[in-house]
Amino acid sequence: MYQSYFKIAWRNLVKNKGYSSINIVGLAIGMAVAMSIALWVWDEVSFDSYFTNRERLAQVMVSQTNEGVTYTHGTVQMPLGDALRNGYASDFNSVSLASGNNSFMLTHNETKLPANGMWVQHEFSSMFTLKMLSGNYAALNNPSTMLISSSLAKSLFGEDDALNKSIRIDTRFDLVVGGVYEDFPYNTTFQGVKMLLPWDNKENWLNRQTAWTNHCGQLFVLLNDAVDLQGASEKIKAVPTSHIDKWKEEVMLHPMSDLHLYNAFENGKASGGRIQFVWLFGVIGVFVLLLACINFMNLSTARSEKRAKEVGIRKTIGSIRNQIVTQFLSESIMLSTLSLVISLVLVELSLPYFNMIADKRIAVPWESTTFWLIIITFTLFTGLIAGSYPAFYLSAFKPVKILKGAFIAGRSAVLPRKVLVVVQFTVSLTLIIGTMIIFWQIQHARERSAGYNRDGLITVGMYSTELRKNVEVIKNELLQKGVIESMALSSQSPAHFSNNNGIEWRGKDPGLVVFFRNVGVTPDYGKTVGWKLIKGRDFSPDLPSDSSAIIVNKNAARIMGFEDPLGEVVTFRGKQFTVIGVTEDMITQSPYASSEPSFFITDDWMGFIVMRLSESVPTPDALDKVQKVFKKHDPASPFNFSFVNADYAKKYSTEERIGNLSALFAILAIFISCLGLFGLASFVAEQRTKEIGIRKVLGATVVSIWKMLSKEFVMLTFIACGIAIPISFILMDKWLVQYQYRITITWQLFAIAALGILMLTLITVSFQAIKAAWASPVKNLRSE
Repeated sequence: MYQSYFKIAWRNLVKNKGYSSINIVGLAIGMAVAMSIALWVWDEVSFDSYFTNRERLAQVMVSQTNEGVTYTHGTVQMPLGDALRNGYASDFNSVSLASGNNSFMLTHNETKLPANGMWVQHEFSSMFTLKMLSGNYAALNNPSTMLISSSLAKSLFGEDDALNKSIRIDTRFDLVVGGVYEDFPYNTTFQGVKMLLPWDNKENWLNRQTAWTNHCGQLFVLLNDAVDLQGASEKIKAVPTSHIDKWKEEVMLHPMSDLHLYNAFENGKASGGRIQFVWLFGVIGVFVLLLACINFMNLSTARSEKRAKEVGIRKTIGSIRNQIVTQFLSESIMLSTLSLVISLVLVELSLPYFNMIADKRIAVPWESTTFWLIIITFTLFTGLIAGSYPAFYLSAFKPVKILKGAFIAGRSAVLPRKVLVVVQFTVSLTLIIGTMIIFWQIQHARERSAGYNRDGLITVGMYSTELRKNVEVIKNELLQKGVIESMALSSQSPAHFSNNNGIEWRGKDPGLVVFFRNVGVTPDYGKTVGWKLIKGRDFSPDLPSDSSAIIVNKNAARIMGFEDPLGEVVTFRGKQFTVIGVTEDMITQSPYASSEPSFFITDDWMGFIVMRLSESVPTPDALDKVQKVFKKHDPASPFNFSFVNADYAKKYSTEERIGNLSALFAILAIFISCLGLFGLASFVAEQRTKEIGIRKVLGATVVSIWKMLSKEFVMLTFIACGIAIPISFILMDKWLVQYQYRITITWQLFAIAALGILMLTLITVSFQAIKAAWASPVKNLRSE
């Protein structure tokens, strides 16, 4: 019996190739989108699940209050590690300080390559349950021994055993490999960390930091079993208070399981972050799948009315209702199964492109039983829902009525389809408007004046002693060759100022706490980066007194409250500096936030070379010549540089990826909706074939028939616009609130989106409408 059901289903599928193809392709694309989004969401929510102890791990966060606003970050003072280790042993199983993810230059024999690594205390490896391939955790107890990842071991030593091999770090010191661990997966906090360096090594400058006011590293803790994280967080909250009298500071524990998704803070508490994108894409996935299912149901119910006579004949010759129900459901499940097969192929083929856009390393979990249970359950559910109308509605009719032609699908049959079409285009239009707003916000940030000229600006880290020793020789040689316009040294990259410190000035309110970005520069820095001086003068290499000079940005001058800050004296780290100039604010943090108060001095440590390439020399040629000069004076180190423009672009890369993904999903949603609309238009034109023939015989023009067939769908589109515009405005206005520097949503944006969706509707429907209108009335009116 079931064999005959599938035979009949296959015959109907082949007989109606057009409708079947629209049904299958639309549902397959919807399922593929939903599956891709589900994999992305799972990758996000399972972030850091690689660590066995994830649920008991936490990072210590610091909250500092500045001008009445509380800032929370993960950079802590180094003495805090011992304070927690010694004073709260009953709460913490392990405590480990760690540096940030820094770049190092590695040398072994003739092999030289850069690699990212962290200085960590020895507890780190066991806390984060590294999977050791050789050696053991205890290697980090030795100040001269390091752990490296398996990929780094292969790059440096090939197939040879890496254990006990020596590696030169930054041409300054040597460490011995004490263990090789499995690379951290891409969806972990420590992705890209290729080596762990011993905290107690004398080259680790963080180990020598004892000031409670100097925040320069990270701190992780492993809670003891049965210890409540919130309770432990409350206990340690005031630890820095007795050591800091210049500002209010508190610490808190942020669970490792929330570290990735809840990375935004407000008033010292986690207030969101990437979790909003998880919810956003989760909702998009559900709605895109809903659009595909609406198509499936709309076309299935529409075509089922053509099979009313089939139902009548089958009931006349003895078929019972259950058999007819089973027949229709079998056909529907077969179509949804075919869609599933196609969707799996689409997902597998599109994943490399999807990963590139989303910056992920996602793979389909073919071996997962849960994965197969979910998609099989969903396929059966979709098939049953789509087949429910013909199965239960048509099978209930009496055969006499059907065979007499008394069965007519009235408003009750057409209205649900109209509602579903409105839902489709409401969702599609909301996605389009949301995507447009995201891209306009990104463009708004791109076009914001950065306060300096990023074009042609590159930075080089000074990691080796040879480079530091020969930097002036390199500068003079590059200027003589004409490949650079200017060169300076800086403590930080122009794309990111990270140091936070306080300064004192005349008339400052003792209760006012303000953190300034402090940057060390050489006198040619302003000329090199192209900053804009508002008042005063730049640093001069011919004035030795400029070692006690300071230049502040406009925001810093505003905070200090001087009508004319020039000549004012400020105190920083116990030394007095005279203000000689005021610059425009340089955007060095988020391009969506207001600029931060900053100041520049020449009396500081320098870690970066900043160069502006010559405009008269092609960039590839200039970089090649620059590299040769660097290699000439520092042959042991490779020439590693970065464009400031590229570093700045990373600041809005998350929003850009979200925008690209949203655009992709919006396009697919529109395609699915138009596919369904095309199928429905075809069905309506087919239903009204004889009516169209009669109208043409009576003198109707092609245009009037086109209007008649199109106006219904156009009206549905207008209704969708009326619903989608206020919904999208409310949602996107809430999304934009998180940005201090943001666009204003205007009516033009909604008009463009509505006009676009209207044009798509007309194009989709017109094809079938004009085709029907041009058909010969003789052919249309021919008797069956």
